[in-house]
Amino acid sequence: PETERTAHNQQPLKSEPEDSENEEPKRGLRNGTAGNGGGGGGVERGAGGEGGGERPHLRAREMNGTSWELRHFYPPQITPLGLNRSSPTIRPLPARSPPKCVQMERHVIRPPPICPPPDRLPLADGRNHIAPREAWLNIFSHLSHRELCVCMRVCRTWNRWCCDKRLWTHIDLKRCKSITPLMLSGIIRRQPITLDLSWTNISKKQLSWLINRLPGLRVLLLSGCSWVAVSALCTSSCPLLRTLDLQWVEGLKDPQMRDLLSPPTDNRPGQMDTRSKLRNVTDLRLAGLDITDSSLRLIIKNMPVLSRLDLSYCNHINDQSVNLLTAAGTTTRDSLTDVNLSVCNRVTDQSLIYFKRCGSICRIDLRFCKQVNRQACERFIAEMSVIVPFQLQEDKLLQKLHSTP
Repeated sequence: PETERTAHNQQPLKSEPEDSENEEPKRGLRNGTAGNGGGGGGVERGAGGEGGGERPHLRAREMNGTSWELRHFYPPQITPLGLNRSSPTIRPLPARSPPKCVQMERHVIRPPPICPPPDRLPLADGRNHIAPREAWLNIFSHLSHRELCVCMRVCRTWNRWCCDKRLWTHIDLKRCKSITPLMLSGIIRRQPITLDLSWTNISKKQLSWLINRLPGLRVLLLSGCSWVAVSALCTSSCPLLRTLDLQWVEGLKDPQMRDLLSPPTDNRPGQMDTRSKLRNVTDLRLAGLDITDSSLRLIIKNMPVLSRLDLSYCNHINDQSVNLLTAAGTTTRDSLTDVNLSVCNRVTDQSLIYFKRCGSICRIDLRFCKQVNRQACERFIAEMSVIVPFQLQEDKLLQKLHSTP
């Protein structure tokens, strides 16, 4: 029998003394040794009988040199009794994982240095360059942003001078494939007034991080971005913008406009201002959005100084929308100077009658509006010429003539 077992398993099975009732049975068959009951005999006794023949299908088996556990080989309902002689082991409860640490920002922006940048460029011999800092900044102002980045590598003093915010009033990242943390840090360091992020994949977290650190930002261009990212403007940290470009923002409809124009609900402690953070916007661009008159009512209510409004390619805008913008008692009736309604196919000649109410109107774009006739535009010019002279710059593009001194 020992020879047969050796030939079958390629290694003899050594018998071990039987475990006591109080000890936990050995569960695995490792390196060819029986884990419970010792060889085939222990399994044979557990199977129910003394002196019975050895059942070959209960032997430990190996595949590719690795032994199987009998507990894994047999289904639970037919597991040999020899493997369950003692009470089942109670598994301890899994240890609770420690709470996750709050993820810190990878690029921490420290406050600006207390000491101002040096007024003179230190030289290698210990003396200072004859040209003052303002003279260097005047030279740097004639360089492109790419050239300024090259100058920043010259020395530490030039690095500080080239980041002067007067040299970076406008930062254009339009159609940038990826907005990286290093780029965000560079934007914060330069403190631009105009930031163009149109048609980028910027996320809500990135935009929130930016606008919270750009108190002087006045022009923000987000055309082609997603509403998930644009929704960062709904917070109280949004700066007091003057120009906001939301053209072709994906998912921006009437409910989203309500969230955007309503006063923020997350006012910080000590802030008692419950007005809309976009109340100072004078130029609003909403081309291609699926909005209706309900959004226009919110615009009238929350943007009292709005002067330029772009509603081109908005399919739901009609004559009633123009009537709403020019109605008596509305702020837009007196503040609007430039209205773009091009490719709004529901707008008709009736809208020109409504525009006569606006005392400050200077430009009306009705190009490619199918229901607006050229004759109606010429009639509008003839009637308005008594008060303000207008002309047709292009077909259905009405422009106010500026008087020359």
